[in-house]
Amino acid sequence: MADGNHSGFHGGLSVLLDGRRLSPVQRRIAHYLSENLDEAIFLSSVELAERAGVSQPSVTRFAMVLGFTGYPELRQALRPLVLGGGAEMPQESLLRGAIDCEIRNLALIRERLTAFPLKELGEQLAATEPLPVLGLRVSCGLATTFAYYARRIHPDVRLLTHGGSELADGLHAARRAGAEWLVAVVLPRYPSEAVQALEYAEKLGLRVVAITDKADFPAEVVLDAPVGDRLVFDSHAAPLALAMALVEAIADAAPLRTQARLDEYERMAGETGTFLAGDLP
Repeated sequence: MADGNHSGFHGGLSVLLDGRRLSPVQRRIAHYLSENLDEAIFLSSVELAERAGVSQPSVTRFAMVLGFTGYPELRQALRPLVLGGGAEMPQESLLRGAIDCEIRNLALIRERLTAFPLKELGEQLAATEPLPVLGLRVSCGLATTFAYYARRIHPDVRLLTHGGSELADGLHAARRAGAEWLVAVVLPRYPSEAVQALEYAEKLGLRVVAITDKADFPAEVVLDAPVGDRLVFDSHAAPLALAMALVEAIADAAPLRTQARLDEYERMAGETGTFLAGDLP
């Protein structure tokens, strides 16, 4: 976990977790410890595994990830946190810490906005037809949101969220139809199939812009935004904000087309009753 100054974990435990990238299972253990530290320091690894809902080997691996030879050594290191006056953190504080993390992530993106080539990318993506958008597994949600809004202002957006031969077919078809760019959302945990798809896309001659959390991700253009990692599963507020900024850049690159398409969509939505006319009943 990249930021040790979060309120979701006990202060001393936070120091141990600082800089560690934990798996979802390991985060469950960390969350249990943060909320039940006064009890956990007296539990065996088997008992801790049962309480946290994980396997005993997972507890051992968790301790080793933190730099200990095993759970007994970790437990010994944790005891002073309680015996010295440490206190557990309630669930409310854990969630508040996760939200604080996302606020910091969004602030970081705000400070770095001028470093991203959004205007140039918007012009390139607005001009390419079709525009394929790739997102597998957990990245599917953000890719789908990006594609949903991009379709409102771009004439041909093709969403690719299924792997296997269907993914290869989709990339090949998009390139054959004239696509020059591929927008790829690749967030942790990173599917090996997504990386392989990007390699194939480059072989086809597609230029890749990746929305991810790593600045050194292997793509021609990288839009990197940190993910929230304080809960069992990641949250993606900052990558979403960056993706929407890219949609905005595409809209700004072709203002007349954007306005015409938005007007057309609003007429269609009104004629078909797509949305409620007023508030929810």
